[in-house]
Amino acid sequence: MFKENMILDTDSYKASHWPQYRKGTTGMWCYLTSRGGVNGQTCWFGLQMILEKYFAGPVITQDMVDEAALFSEAHGEPFNRQGWERIVKVFGGKLPLRIKAVPEGSVIPTQNILMSVESTDPETFWVASWFETQLVRLWYPVTVATRSWYAKRTILEALLESSDDPWGEIPFKLHDFGSRGVSSRESAGIGGAAHLVNFKGSDTIQGVRYANYYYNEPMSAFSIPAAEHSTITSWGRDGELDAYRNMVKQFGKPGKLVAVVSDSYNIFNAIEQFWCEDLLEDVQKSGATIVIRPDSGNPEEVVVKCLDILDRKLEMQRNKRGYKVLPPYFRLIQGDGVNPDSIARILRNMHLSRYSASNIAFGMGGQLLQNLNRDTQNFAYKCSEVTVNGQPVKVFKDPITDRMKQSKAGRLSLIEEKGHLKTIEGELPDDLLEPIFENGELLKKVTLSEIRARAEKALRKDLDQSNS
Repeated sequence: MFKENMILDTDSYKASHWPQYRKGTTGMWCYLTSRGGVNGQTCWFGLQMILEKYFAGPVITQDMVDEAALFSEAHGEPFNRQGWERIVKVFGGKLPLRIKAVPEGSVIPTQNILMSVESTDPETFWVASWFETQLVRLWYPVTVATRSWYAKRTILEALLESSDDPWGEIPFKLHDFGSRGVSSRESAGIGGAAHLVNFKGSDTIQGVRYANYYYNEPMSAFSIPAAEHSTITSWGRDGELDAYRNMVKQFGKPGKLVAVVSDSYNIFNAIEQFWCEDLLEDVQKSGATIVIRPDSGNPEEVVVKCLDILDRKLEMQRNKRGYKVLPPYFRLIQGDGVNPDSIARILRNMHLSRYSASNIAFGMGGQLLQNLNRDTQNFAYKCSEVTVNGQPVKVFKDPITDRMKQSKAGRLSLIEEKGHLKTIEGELPDDLLEPIFENGELLKKVTLSEIRARAEKALRKDLDQSNS
């Protein structure tokens, strides 16, 4: 069976770096930042999960050192056996690192420090750089949480305009459909958990389990019984109505939601004939809400066309804001072709037809958990200070060919000044970065509930500022 080796979870060239530093170097201080990208802010999430899963406690063993030495020699790289054996013998396999970071759930403008990492042992100062590879992977949960946060903002704006209970509805308006579209089980867990910073609906079980375990939540997300195409088409084209009737019979209980994909053949006929005529009485008597799922075509057009049919057949009522709302026994969920831009376009088309955003929820898969990368928000991990012969030395890069890649110098703090966050040089008492990890120990743990509250507070503030 393949065994993980913490030492070897890095980039090959890191093995040759320790003798490249100046003689007398005994300290290193690094920081992580989003230099900019698709969104102007990032929702910070995932550090506790990564640290507890990989960094906390004794994580380096002599067997790992021996294996890494043999691997490096065969791989063509030098290996600092003495340094790694020091970590095993002197530190008991715990990593001599100190990590500070902004509180999880914080929404931070880009080009600011998010996390600092420094060595605590002068003889193994280079570990602060060695673990860059693993720590930069924080780009993934942060970018997923950020995409989810901005999607929440888009949907919430539509609800605030057209719903009687926007804050009550928003937690279940974007459902995670991404588990099958990611690269690995680990991605499903980490990315799926990141989405749950902002929403409480998910079909990515691995993400729900990660959020429950690493952020002390009894149950972080919920799902409902739902049909897939095979469960409908297995009845045959002539049995489509019976397949829908079976869904109502099996799952249509008072107060329950049941999602039924209805586009296997003709979504418009399914709504007009089956849901609004043949099955209408069954649906009404069940006391359930049938969530009709279109799953093909141009979603911006299909959603409104489905609502038009439902409006014509059922005569929707207008809410207090003057927008049309389906009766409580029907709703829609759009899970095909959903991304941040299409959500906005669908909601805009609904708005033009005076349909409330209350009528619809969204499911997002690969566009939520997979169609992004480190450059989506331009994440970078940079050394900004070393200690040489007992003296701090500022470190930075400033390439004339790309000013975007200019890095910051010295030790840094994130402070709030006149309501705005700002990164400045120096470690200050009012630094918003908190001590999280030191010498193998997690210093502070936070719950998902706390993270959600912090992200929602930032959303409310953002909406207030944009409307002021």
